[in-house]
Amino acid sequence: MIASTSTDLSSKFALDTQGLGELKKGAKTGSPAALKEAATQFEAMFINMMMKSMRDATPQEGMLDNEQTKTFTGMLDQQTSQNLAKRGMGLADVLVRQLGAQNMGQQALAIGADGKGGKDMPAPMDAATMIKTGAPAAGAPALPLTTATGRVQAPHVRSFQEKLHVHAAEAERATGVPAKFMLGQAALETGWGKRMIRNADGSDSNNLFGIKAGPNWKGKVATAVTTEYVNGRPQTRVEKFRAYDSPADSFKDYAKLLANNSRYEKVIDSGGDAAAFAQGLQRAGYATDPHYATKLTRIIKNSLA
Repeated sequence: MIASTSTDLSSKFALDTQGLGELKKGAKTGSPAALKEAATQFEAMFINMMMKSMRDATPQEGMLDNEQTKTFTGMLDQQTSQNLAKRGMGLADVLVRQLGAQNMGQQALAIGADGKGGKDMPAPMDAATMIKTGAPAAGAPALPLTTATGRVQAPHVRSFQEKLHVHAAEAERATGVPAKFMLGQAALETGWGKRMIRNADGSDSNNLFGIKAGPNWKGKVATAVTTEYVNGRPQTRVEKFRAYDSPADSFKDYAKLLANNSRYEKVIDSGGDAAAFAQGLQRAGYATDPHYATKLTRIIKNSLA
């Protein structure tokens, strides 16, 4: 008897091309074991894409952030993704069920199992379409959508966008600024909702855009520690910020600020260009961080659908 070759890549080096070759050969047999291994490897790729999206959305400006460290970090992420896929997060099982059902459906079409030649049976959805559209397999939760550049959205990014998109869309109608540009700025200002400005009683101020409470502000106020850049050098300060009753009110006030302040005319007229929008905000003095435009452009282009 000839010993079978294992296609289990979870215990191997993530960049082992020989192991991938063995996996391709095994997949051609159509066996359940080969299907399971292929699905597991696909899950590893999916996890790696999520990790890459999360790293792209995180500012990298430290002394050790360079092309060499990025290369080794990428290799580490690939290996980590493979190890996580071995334990399983459920995607491989979903794919096995989906692709198994697809094979059964194709067989039914071939033999006319519905008694009519199978012409009226809907085509099964392939795994790539599932991930792109977010459509779930039967009984499975929806998968994260991808961005316009094909990156898979990290769960916290997707949650942030789903929670606030309706308010951003309303602000878009009021200003003409694309909703995802404003969502990107809200993400940058709040760390994807994790660094919200708090009121004195600990409640959320709902200030999504870091708008300060100047002398003309008549609404509620929240006090917070912030970092301002003076001559390019960071300084810690305690500032007063506007507070709102809801995220919707924050978006409405932000839209009003852009529409009614002549400083932001070029921001409104950015023509749907993310970089022009971000640079327009920085030139208008919206933020003192010298890297504000670069950070905002990266978030809009790499993280948002």
